[in-house]
Amino acid sequence: MIGTVELEQLMSRGWQGTTVELLGDWLLRSGSGFTGRANSVLPLGSPSCELDDALGRVHAFYRRHDLTAVFQVPVCDETAVLDATLAGLGWTAFNASAVLAATLQQAMAAAPPVSSELRVSLRSRPDDAWLTGYLYRGSPLPAAAIRLLVNADDVIFAALHDDTDQVAVVRGVLTDGWLGVTALTVSQTRRRSGIGSVLMGELFRWAARHGAHSVYLQVAADNPAALALYGRLSFTEHHRYHYRREPTGG
Repeated sequence: MIGTVELEQLMSRGWQGTTVELLGDWLLRSGSGFTGRANSVLPLGSPSCELDDALGRVHAFYRRHDLTAVFQVPVCDETAVLDATLAGLGWTAFNASAVLAATLQQAMAAAPPVSSELRVSLRSRPDDAWLTGYLYRGSPLPAAAIRLLVNADDVIFAALHDDTDQVAVVRGVLTDGWLGVTALTVSQTRRRSGIGSVLMGELFRWAARHGAHSVYLQVAADNPAALALYGRLSFTEHHRYHYRREPTGG
């Protein structure tokens, strides 16, 4: 089984900031404020300097980008000391998230087939309909989102349509044999109908044709409906992460 640090490194290539700087083994990421993962420090090792100096450089980076300094902290042995130190310095934890994973064969076997009244489109760039269909945390996308969405190798934008309308969208990205799944959004009128699982199945089959062997995704740890959906598709929890925000005035 791939370790937490290794999977986080892989995932960071599938959802990248539009500006990324290295500080030792830390990734400092900025993406105009769109999503936590693209606008936070991913600390997967040593910053190659004293912590006080590292935090000063983190503050300077995010000030340059008009953003609050935030860490994305995987819950693992490698980050435990840093997490406790940040907590002691007043960095506030928020948005606990679960990273789920499955073998692609298991996920495909659990996903329902697409029915004859539905059709799937697969594009290397999102069209206007796809962008309209994707709601990030229930809200329309900001202008900066498109640059971030396409900022990866081997990315695909899938949509599911019925006879009259687009009913679901999802983004996939291939990295070293892993399919990363993000941006799953089902039309309000078709929720709890199984449409999301159908589209996921089509994305799994696309990934299998392109050599993928495993799949991951991230979900809010307090979202039981999503956790249940992905559990039915054979996903299990790999690890968790949370964010820590700098103290007010930090």
